[in-house]
Amino acid sequence: MTPTSAEKARMIRSVELSLTDMGPGLSVGVNGIDGETARRDTPAAGARPQPVPRDAPRGVPSESLPPWRSVLAVVAHPDDESFGLGAVIDSFIRAGADVSVLCLTHGEASTLHGVAGELKLIREAELRAAGVALGISAVQLEAYPDGGLAAVPLTTLAAEVSRTAASVAADGIIAFDSSGVTGHTDHIAATAAAVQVGADEGLEVLGWTLPAEVATTLRAEFGAPFLGHSCDEIDFTIVVQRSSQMAAVACHPSQALPASVLWRRLDLLGEREHLRWLHTV
Repeated sequence: MTPTSAEKARMIRSVELSLTDMGPGLSVGVNGIDGETARRDTPAAGARPQPVPRDAPRGVPSESLPPWRSVLAVVAHPDDESFGLGAVIDSFIRAGADVSVLCLTHGEASTLHGVAGELKLIREAELRAAGVALGISAVQLEAYPDGGLAAVPLTTLAAEVSRTAASVAADGIIAFDSSGVTGHTDHIAATAAAVQVGADEGLEVLGWTLPAEVATTLRAEFGAPFLGHSCDEIDFTIVVQRSSQMAAVACHPSQALPASVLWRRLDLLGEREHLRWLHTV
């Protein structure tokens, strides 16, 4: 269930105080204190989802994720892993996968600034705290220009994705849809790099997307340029649990403001998330 406005404010304030308590270094390791991995218990290997037939007809989305054991999430900004992919990442982890995140910018150009201080440092700390909340195995944060990924050569970004995918022995990659979901050029560039690596190295790539009707509602209510897909263009509709995602969202108080469109999107999506193949093998 999506939290009330009062609950949102309490969550944000709680994490804001936690970030303050970290001190000047603003450092939170994704493996927790003294290397103790912050992972939830996961099902036995026999409970893993079965492979999804690649020739399954579109229009009837699968409810089971691919049985990847190591998953790399490629995103443009700190908070994309939580606001966008959070419930999908959680679903992979609950199915027994290790999930790592490659974030290509520090998000320093954001127009939102819900926490005082240098945004670049704040958002790095928020990302690492969210990694703990989600149970992510590793976070790789790069320093490409926020708002400028489209100007970075695709080969350069793809090389970053390739190196990280190799380091975690990724079986597959998840990213935002090729539209960027919101049309943000940074999202589009990050996903293009992921798809390029998928094509070059034989890795499957899934894109997180919205149903067309959800995107239409968000555009009408907020004037936000959300882009979605019809049912026959969506390959997976999965039932998700939001608790870990909400804990991760609360780790981003500089961005998760009470008036954010995020809350309405979660209301509209309910207990489901949607994915489509961007590259298959």
